[in-house]
Amino acid sequence: MTNLTLANVRLPGQEPIHLELRRGLVAASRPASEALPVTAQVVDCGGRYLIPGLWDEHVHMNQWAMHANRLDLATAGSAREAAAAVERSALDRTGNQPLVGVGFRDALWPDLPSLDLLDAAAGAAPTALISHDLHCVWVNSAAARHFGVAVDSSGLLREEPAFALTRTLGQLPDAILDPWVDQASRTAAARGVVGVVDFEMTWNVDSWLRRIAAGADSLRVDAGVYPQDLERAVNQGLHTGMDVGGGRGLLQVGPLKVLIDGSLNTRTAYCVDAYPLGGFGLLTVAEGELLKLLERARDTGFVPAVHAIGDAANRVALDAFEKVGTGGRIEHAQFVRTADFDRFGPLGVLASVQPRHALDDRDAADANWAGQTHRAFPLKRLIDAGATLILGSDAPVAPLDPWSAMSAATTRSALDGREPWQPQEAITREQALLASTRGRGTVRLGDAADLVLLDADPLTVSADEFAAMPVAATLLAGRFTHDAGLLA
Repeated sequence: MTNLTLANVRLPGQEPIHLELRRGLVAASRPASEALPVTAQVVDCGGRYLIPGLWDEHVHMNQWAMHANRLDLATAGSAREAAAAVERSALDRTGNQPLVGVGFRDALWPDLPSLDLLDAAAGAAPTALISHDLHCVWVNSAAARHFGVAVDSSGLLREEPAFALTRTLGQLPDAILDPWVDQASRTAAARGVVGVVDFEMTWNVDSWLRRIAAGADSLRVDAGVYPQDLERAVNQGLHTGMDVGGGRGLLQVGPLKVLIDGSLNTRTAYCVDAYPLGGFGLLTVAEGELLKLLERARDTGFVPAVHAIGDAANRVALDAFEKVGTGGRIEHAQFVRTADFDRFGPLGVLASVQPRHALDDRDAADANWAGQTHRAFPLKRLIDAGATLILGSDAPVAPLDPWSAMSAATTRSALDGREPWQPQEAITREQALLASTRGRGTVRLGDAADLVLLDADPLTVSADEFAAMPVAATLLAGRFTHDAGLLA
């Protein structure tokens, strides 16, 4: 539908209106008491609530799509439980394709992964288990030989070696992976998502062009670029925010992603103070090299998105932004020095945060950052200091569901019966919606008609209803990408 009217729709907290959409934009509104134009294509929304379309600012789309088709180890409470799940899966498998598991969390396991344990469970079948945060891969001897990687007695690969193997494991035929990604995109649209920033660790632009040419049209995509592909992008005349030709208005160039430390789960996040078992984590990009990357990004039109989890890594990132004189994004900002909260806003550095991580990793944070978690996974404190928050999932680390992220941000609770964790860092629903809609917050005339129709008022429903918000329809540039019976 190029032009249509959403009749009897209401913005949260307001009376019903008729909203006219023309050529992909929100063109006009009028009171619901007025007669509708005779020629208008009309969808009666029955008083449903309308908000701007939701964005997930940090996903790994290939990994998320593959997640549903791999062995899920999220519930494994120990290395032995994970190995037992591998053994059960191996019994049901045929052929020689590697077995890939996902989602294990070893930070709080009572025992340690080992090469011998996984060898005993998997036997001769090449087996690779990817941790929930993607920063670690546990392999058996057969997988080490199959993929040509060297491991010690732990069987663990961490950071760049883990990323490299994860990229290899993701090299599935397009005919298999593209339909999985398309299904994941449709599922996201059914939760009100209109766009994602895809930080898949590979050259993304051509993949998305191929998918869009084949008919994928559920989402807008900002395709992130990594340092190894920066000059390739520059040579093609690309820069952040640029529409990519052939992308049918759905594909833009995303930020330059730079990882400078590890993760909490692997105790490789770079911290000021030592971990209980020793070590300060890893600074994976030297400060001088980071400065060069940010300068190159500034000079070529790329917005830097710097992965920084530990408090020392966040200090390094903010120092680099300040020295280079450019704004950008810090991805995660999970642990921030008190002295650094006030720096985000004046430097023009967005805090790209994933609220579900605070709940998924609360026990690991309490164990590894004991006595300091009042400044861990900060949300309200960043806003109060003048920072701009943008919300995401880091899928597959957490589900690609903005309502789950906004629920975690506003309750600091997983609604699982446990007490809220660091509840002073909860933000309001209005703030969460603002951070999930690229600063729109509400529907305005002249905006793109990227819209979500809800069965309930998101500002007044219960916490349980908010987390599981029923989405009646999603529109992208005035075109329905999801409809839960509204058009029937």
